[in-house]
Amino acid sequence: MNRFMLMACAVATVWLAGCATQPTEGPDYGLQRGDDSAAQQRARAHTDLGVSYFQVGSNGVALQELQDAVQADPDYGPAYNGLGLVYMKLNENGKAERAFQRALSINPNDSEANNNYGWFLCQTGHESESIKYFVGALRNPLYRTPYKAYINAGVCSKKAGDLASAQDFFLKALHYRPSQSDALYNLADIFYTHGNYGQAKSYLDRYDRLARPTAKSLWLGARIAHRLGNGVSEAQYASALRQNFPGSDEAKALMNGQFR
Repeated sequence: MNRFMLMACAVATVWLAGCATQPTEGPDYGLQRGDDSAAQQRARAHTDLGVSYFQVGSNGVALQELQDAVQADPDYGPAYNGLGLVYMKLNENGKAERAFQRALSINPNDSEANNNYGWFLCQTGHESESIKYFVGALRNPLYRTPYKAYINAGVCSKKAGDLASAQDFFLKALHYRPSQSDALYNLADIFYTHGNYGQAKSYLDRYDRLARPTAKSLWLGARIAHRLGNGVSEAQYASALRQNFPGSDEAKALMNGQFR
């Protein structure tokens, strides 16, 4: 298979696979189509291929393709967005930050670059600063996946201790995608923290119908049931937690009776 056939297959993989996820919705790739110059077409082809390799974990090849993209066209923003993601994955945070900033200097309204730079900031201890970039991503009325920026903004607001803003962001994410499990779980957790156990149960029930259980979701379920005095439900959650995640911190908390 020659290079151009490989490139075509790789690009098809990008569109079929969709966006790979971080712990939440994670990155957007910002792949573009349209009538471009020859340099832009080469940059776009290398960027598409680099993203496809990044999605399957071939970070070294992805890095080379994205570097080839910026050599082909130093003003092709999506290539720098892709480089930021690869450098972030490789824990080269200085290079990641410079790449994201370059993408945004080329196009400050690039929703994908705003979302990804916000996530980078959130993951490197700048949760409060990250929010303005998620909001920046949402300013574009043509942004195809606004629920991702809302989810990420909610996670980072929650991490920063701003539960009111986090709740608002998660509710907005559900407006765009009612089945978004991260939003459902986090809303259940926030309402539990506020002592609104009935509302917490409502969101966790929706989460349970849509997503595979995790140690965190089972432990939250056990605590909600405990607060509501539902012994049967508490025992079911506790049993599932002990059976499926016996070595988890949540299982240890259960064994120690730390219902808080």
